[in-house]
Amino acid sequence: MLTNYWGYSSIGYFAPDVRFASGPVKRGEHVAEFKSMVKKFHDAGIEVILDVVYNHTGEGNHLGPTLAFRGLDNARYYRLQPENPRLHEDFTGCGNTVDFRHPRSRQLAVDSLRYWVHEMHVDGFRFDIAPVLGRDDHGFNSQAEFFQLVRQDPVLAGVKLIAEPWDLGPGGYQTGRFPPGWSEWNDKYRDAVRHFWRGNPGRVGDLASRLAGSSDLYEPGNRGPQASVNFVTCHDGFTLQDLVSYEEKHNEANLEQNRDGSSHNLSRNWGVEGPTDAVHILRTRERIKRNFLATLAFSQGVPMLSHGDELGRTQGGNNNAYCQDSPISWIDWQLSSQQQHLLEFTRRVFAIRAHNPLLRRRTFFRNDPEVSGQAKDLTWLRADGQEMTADDWADETNHVLGMLIRGDVGQEMDQRGQLLRGDSLLLLLNGGARSKQFTLPALAGSSWKELLDTSHDPTRHIPEQRVNLTAHSVILLALQSSKETR
Repeated sequence: MLTNYWGYSSIGYFAPDVRFASGPVKRGEHVAEFKSMVKKFHDAGIEVILDVVYNHTGEGNHLGPTLAFRGLDNARYYRLQPENPRLHEDFTGCGNTVDFRHPRSRQLAVDSLRYWVHEMHVDGFRFDIAPVLGRDDHGFNSQAEFFQLVRQDPVLAGVKLIAEPWDLGPGGYQTGRFPPGWSEWNDKYRDAVRHFWRGNPGRVGDLASRLAGSSDLYEPGNRGPQASVNFVTCHDGFTLQDLVSYEEKHNEANLEQNRDGSSHNLSRNWGVEGPTDAVHILRTRERIKRNFLATLAFSQGVPMLSHGDELGRTQGGNNNAYCQDSPISWIDWQLSSQQQHLLEFTRRVFAIRAHNPLLRRRTFFRNDPEVSGQAKDLTWLRADGQEMTADDWADETNHVLGMLIRGDVGQEMDQRGQLLRGDSLLLLLNGGARSKQFTLPALAGSSWKELLDTSHDPTRHIPEQRVNLTAHSVILLALQSSKETR
């Protein structure tokens, strides 16, 4: 699982003072401080992935300061407008765009990456506005020189590479088009899950694609589910708490007359904008937050959790808090009982994920019994327990979906080269406002045990072949043999 903490390393220059958790440290001392921090993370079994920004520098546009690259060779380090080379091409929203068509720019980035791996021992990188890295004379090229250099480099070839797959230039949206070896932030996952739990109609099919690992995006490029970095929130936009509490951004504190930040948030406040004492609204918000976390944990791909979402952190509706060093962006570690409950729930759903290898596949579901000669490894079910039909997928009034993952079939191999086997799992989701009776599939000699229900705390054994799927809720069931239920 990835945790999204905001903060990054720029391509440009370090300030004279760098601030770490222990306080300000002078230039030259930060190397040992950073190495020590990385080592402590590694000792705790945590990898460190650095957010790097190689797409622009702090020199801005033609009116910006001359600090380094503009003074060295403006026409080589930056993309300039062909018709007016006095001006920069701005594909980043920051005034300039580093020109990766030139070997010196590529060398600068690769040398920087090698330093962070070889000297600082980081485990990978998340590349901000990453299409810039692959832009040639004709637009984005998934086989661009920079990608080839990284893939062939003996220091970098084995590290984790994650792209933010969009920039502001022409053809800048490149989700699903990065080369093998790269993972990507999957914004289609984010939007599909937000639409579904917001209660929007006609979203069941899109949700199914994202739950199963987004093969429509990544399989054509010979990549597996782990190419998809799934997220509901990140450092840009609403926190999870604000996603269920606000329908409009509230960025007045940023002093831009609330014009900054995205207005397309796919959020819902469930009755009141912002804080409320209404018990029924608070209960609904807590359940929806649990739904988001459970969906993230039980989806194929790599889950990414934004820092503080497990605690119910709020920014008061501010969805562009990069400029805030204030209570708006801080985390209050004095947790209320409600926050503690959400933290325990988060630990629980990701423990379930860790315990069940079927939720962490490295290849896509084949879902084709005629080829394998076995039952389907994945079956989509409607509320009566029957397999979804084309009409069911097209029904915009349907908000209920069942995902049956068979643990006794399939061609997925584990790390030892043996067929991956485990308990069959049944994920039930109800994004609608009405409860539904869901008929469970009958598999010979077995019964279903509840692992999780976001509408209540205790787990239970399911004695019958039907469960009540509460409105706005998730249930995860595991198949047990008759011997296990005795």
